[in-house]
Amino acid sequence: MPATPWISLTTDYGLSDGFVAACHGVIARIAPAARVIDVTHLVPPADVRHGAAVLAQTVAYLPVGVHVAVVDPGVGTARRGVALATPDGLLVGPDNGLLPDAAEALGGVTGAVELTNPAWLARRVSGTFHGRDVFAPVAARLALGAPLAEAGPAIDPAELVRLPEPIVAADPAGFTAEVLTVDHFGNVQLAATAELLEQLPAMVRVTAPANAPLPAPEPVGDGAPGRTAVRGRTFGDARPGELVVHPDSADRVAVSVNGGRAVDRLGVRPGDLVRISG
Repeated sequence: MPATPWISLTTDYGLSDGFVAACHGVIARIAPAARVIDVTHLVPPADVRHGAAVLAQTVAYLPVGVHVAVVDPGVGTARRGVALATPDGLLVGPDNGLLPDAAEALGGVTGAVELTNPAWLARRVSGTFHGRDVFAPVAARLALGAPLAEAGPAIDPAELVRLPEPIVAADPAGFTAEVLTVDHFGNVQLAATAELLEQLPAMVRVTAPANAPLPAPEPVGDGAPGRTAVRGRTFGDARPGELVVHPDSADRVAVSVNGGRAVDRLGVRPGDLVRISG
């Protein structure tokens, strides 16, 4: 493919060590003209689903380029390193479910290879730092325009590891959905798409899972458990301190507090189920 001067990095490396700088350094040594966008390095450690969601919700807004993602609890094991081609860019990272949703956001996988060419990797590949020794050098070479086929043998995209579909169950009274992510502001993003809100009234009930560490739920209307919330378009549709259920910027259902943190109010974490009902 033609030279692509943009590379993005999404990892769980944090900011207190030299891991991110090492990846930047490897890229700069091989492709000094490439420009690097740091999406985030604060994915919760080893949380592949969170990393996949952040990547998938971001890549379509980045310049066409090479997108490296490393949330890799299986580093050094038999899990494959892969690079995926899409109509709108390339993805590089572990074959552990981290990349396919982002590939779909970029138009779908049109080709895939396993990263096995030793000439593309560090002379000595660490058993614990493939971001530096495998994924960064591969991304740099791809950014220079090297053919994807030279990185390693082709693999069947249908055989890529994919994460289980998050739970979303709709019914006439509302829906139950898995918590997908919690952002920096404490907003709780659900796996449900925003269109499921259309059937609900202006005031809704938010019920957190029974095992969540929260106080006894306040009665709503008929005395059933849950917390009242405004069904709105944005945070300001609720009064300060009130819950609001709304479409977020990724067109998912989100639960927020106007001026506060919904995650603290609900006591949930990714993977928990939350019910939204009329």
